[in-house]
Amino acid sequence: MNMKKLITMMAISLLALAGCAPSTGSGSGHIVMADAGWDSIRLHNHVVGFIAENAFDLTWSEMSGSTPITYEAFKNGEIDVYTEFWTENVAPYRGDVESGVILELGVNFNDNYQGIYVPRYVIEGDAARGIEPMAPNLRTVKDLLDYPDLFVDEEVPSKGRIYGGIPGWAVDEILYKKFMAYGFDDTFIYFRPGSDAALSAAIISAYDRGEPIAAYYWEPTWLMAQYDLVLLEDEPFDADRFHEGLTEFGAADVTVAARKGFDTEFPEFTEFLSNYSTSSAMTSAALLHMQVSGDDYLNSAKWFLREYDEYLDQWLSAEQAAAVRQALN
Repeated sequence: MNMKKLITMMAISLLALAGCAPSTGSGSGHIVMADAGWDSIRLHNHVVGFIAENAFDLTWSEMSGSTPITYEAFKNGEIDVYTEFWTENVAPYRGDVESGVILELGVNFNDNYQGIYVPRYVIEGDAARGIEPMAPNLRTVKDLLDYPDLFVDEEVPSKGRIYGGIPGWAVDEILYKKFMAYGFDDTFIYFRPGSDAALSAAIISAYDRGEPIAAYYWEPTWLMAQYDLVLLEDEPFDADRFHEGLTEFGAADVTVAARKGFDTEFPEFTEFLSNYSTSSAMTSAALLHMQVSGDDYLNSAKWFLREYDEYLDQWLSAEQAAAVRQALN
């Protein structure tokens, strides 16, 4: 084979490979969504992704990483869409929206909560389980300072334990600042679980044994739909003091956001994302279904779309909604 034929064949092969390769760039019919590490964002990614495939003929994928890593990738244009952005947890978010670095398209849900929780039986007892109240006067986060002997750290028994945020999550820094600002470091250990699964496992294990535990958690989650936990009160929310850990989290707008320029490249899909609005209760129900049924994220997303079928008419045109329903059936 002479050199000219060899070069020609190599060029044809490269072109064929390029045509078969999955699209990785934005604006090519492929959407990259952020997976920042928790179940509800993955569920919403799969709901939105299913609609992207069946109503808009788009492909999609997720880019995984911690909150800071995915947020930087988002601002740099490597990630197209955040389906669940906890706005108050990331300090630069509001400024980046105002400057046009990212586009806030709408509110996914705003009936959410997060903070330090304890099982209700710790405060009120549980007669059915034979559990007496352990801390009947426990109301606030600062009240925990009176109970280091109740929430004992297994590794350092002379101190109590508070389960904090997941390393790499934006909330972890806020919670640790709260821990230090309130003076917990003298009598408590701030314990960072290695993952969402490790944190939920610790809460479930303590709850099933009827033992005390004080831990960070949030809503919506399947765990909050299944277990009776009480969110401890904190200082009233103040945006200027919140990131120093000095106030409660408060209910935040959990938004749908897109990278700069996304709306001009994908105008119809952007319109759908702007309409995409759910609730914490809907999300918790879907996550509980996933936990009980053993379904994966895709099948749980399909359950979600069937369970809340009427929302398709709010999010999509009649033709697009019909396409999604056909795909579900």
